[in-house]
Amino acid sequence: MKFTRNYAVGILVFVLLAAGCKYLPGKGRADARTGETRIGNRVMYEQEKKHFKSVRQMTFGGDNAEAYWSFDNTKLVFQARNPRWNVHCDQIFVMNADQPLDSVTMPKMVSTGKGRTTCSYFLPGDTLVLYASTHEGDEACPPEPEKEPGTYVWPVYPTYDIYVADLNGHIVKKLTDEPGYDAEATVSPQGDKIVFTSDRSGDLELYIMDIDGSNVRQLTHDLGYDGGAFFSPDGKQIVFRASRPKTPEEIKKYKDLLKKHLVEPSEMEIYVINTDGTGLRQVTNLGGANWAPFFHPSGKKIIFSSNHKTKTIPFNLYMINVDGTGLEQITYDPVFDAFPMFSYDGKKLVFGSNRNNGGTHDTNIFIAEWKD
Repeated sequence: MKFTRNYAVGILVFVLLAAGCKYLPGKGRADARTGETRIGNRVMYEQEKKHFKSVRQMTFGGDNAEAYWSFDNTKLVFQARNPRWNVHCDQIFVMNADQPLDSVTMPKMVSTGKGRTTCSYFLPGDTLVLYASTHEGDEACPPEPEKEPGTYVWPVYPTYDIYVADLNGHIVKKLTDEPGYDAEATVSPQGDKIVFTSDRSGDLELYIMDIDGSNVRQLTHDLGYDGGAFFSPDGKQIVFRASRPKTPEEIKKYKDLLKKHLVEPSEMEIYVINTDGTGLRQVTNLGGANWAPFFHPSGKKIIFSSNHKTKTIPFNLYMINVDGTGLEQITYDPVFDAFPMFSYDGKKLVFGSNRNNGGTHDTNIFIAEWKD
């Protein structure tokens, strides 16, 4: 359930309707042939130059997000829906990391094209990817949850399972086969472990398994949603987002929503746990939605998306030390930045953003050259 770019859109629509205002984006656009940063556009903001040498736009239109690097840093696997491609429900695609897409041509799809997919990731060797899909439950796109005024919820479809496919889109293995939600899987940098989220215990908890799907172990046990997990560079820790309902009212609301296969993501903080299940600790205490965390290449910091300043929009990327000190803002788009992942060599950062989208709700993929 890392398709949370829609959370920003939901909050944005609610805020605009409530305030009676209109978001006016910048008029600049990146060069659609090269994606390179140019003076006068909104691909990169002045304040971002502290950590970004340059920013390159990789997609141009549609809803593209959760782009993650191949082990050799040459490719990206991501999920997208785009009416120009006749893809109306999230599917998984692969693209070269040095070649931006044009606004029309569909990249190579590596999912089945059926159901809804999420949370893709390369496996060691870069010839296989894993992702979650609902296609065995129903080949049609599952329905969106009903919206209630002033609220936003995520669906946790019980038909999600985790699959491994080759780069031609052929499923070669099914990694999970338990009743309920299994998704949000990512791979350790060492290529030996997979962490994922499941509700098989009756709550949304983190689990870890070997790369072949064997030796499954539960990592977290506290009431609340635990998800969006990634390994540290040395593979010894896992960073994730979590909600922790405390009051009787909060607990009842959380459990009632979960019975409907829904969660409300408005209050989440960043946590870290060791891969053996010990050492659970809370990193942020900011309020609002703090999510999409990823370790800095040093293993000593975490980059994540947050709306803690406003509790609505914008969502921007921040970085914080693993002990919860040294909070620093990294990006400055006025609407939405999220899904950061450092390349394995630490030289680049890929992320999703609503920047430079011509005033639409399009979410695109960007690559920044990183500097500390």
